[in-house]
Amino acid sequence: MEKNFIQSVDERTRLAGTNRLEILLFTLGEDQETDREEIYGINVFKVREVMHLPPVTKAPDMPDAVEGMVSLRGSMVPVINLARFCGIPVKEKPKILIITEYNQHVQGFMVHSVDNIQRLAWEDVKAPPELITHRLGGLVTAVTELSDNRLVMIMDVEKVLAETARMYEDEVEFQDLPKIGREGVSVLYADDSSVARNQVQRVLDHMGIHGIATTNGAEAWGRLQAIADQAIAEGREVQDMIQMVLTDVEMPEMDGYVLTRRIKEDARFDKVPVIMHSSLSAEANMAIGESVGADAYVPKFQPNELSETLRRLIHQQEPHLKSA
Repeated sequence: MEKNFIQSVDERTRLAGTNRLEILLFTLGEDQETDREEIYGINVFKVREVMHLPPVTKAPDMPDAVEGMVSLRGSMVPVINLARFCGIPVKEKPKILIITEYNQHVQGFMVHSVDNIQRLAWEDVKAPPELITHRLGGLVTAVTELSDNRLVMIMDVEKVLAETARMYEDEVEFQDLPKIGREGVSVLYADDSSVARNQVQRVLDHMGIHGIATTNGAEAWGRLQAIADQAIAEGREVQDMIQMVLTDVEMPEMDGYVLTRRIKEDARFDKVPVIMHSSLSAEANMAIGESVGADAYVPKFQPNELSETLRRLIHQQEPHLKSA
């Protein structure tokens, strides 16, 4: 299974700049209460391998949804029982372990079964209906319908990690971030994960920067168009109103690569830098970001690195900001 799964990495990399993605479909088992088996998905880019569930070593003082640890080529990897995390009482025990890597953190997800890999267009991936968002506590960032009419829910894995591993919660990482030292700096940011948006806003707040939040590339592009129209109507430059764009890569409707390309192809945004901010930290993804014109590529959940990148790019604008 692993060999067939990994051998298409190069092809998947070429997909990334075309507003398309591939997701691995999996199930958590049949729900005891509804007798249904929901289908979930995660981006193939974040999957390292898929295997039959090996023995899991219990460990003390673990969050409830963390089953324990497995030894993977000499490294101990935490294992999360996704059905338990989601609060879904399933009839069957997990059989499969999906090993994932998010922002250089490796963990395993216990699931009941793995289906297949589906290639999708991001414009066919939509924000989840309120009913699904409420039922799963914000765990699903997007939904899509397959050609066979099955509904797939794409998980916010960053939320899973935040709540099980208590990642991204250390306030000390934010306390020492230096202020930007000027007023009127605004950054528009786009991310479909509520956890990620919260992290970005905390960085901006500590730096004294005004943040404009959007939940995907399409929404961000719409806001940018409105800002540009307003600037033209008032006889101002766009850079007077927005100094930076910060974008995630994976987002429903329009991904960060397409958003960045559109910004860079529009002369009105010539002086507005774009930072790509992603848990897809492989060099291949950074190279794609550079190819579409990104001014910087910052791994997610690195407050100091994000702060330093923002400061550097904003200071490069100082001659304009001083005269604005």
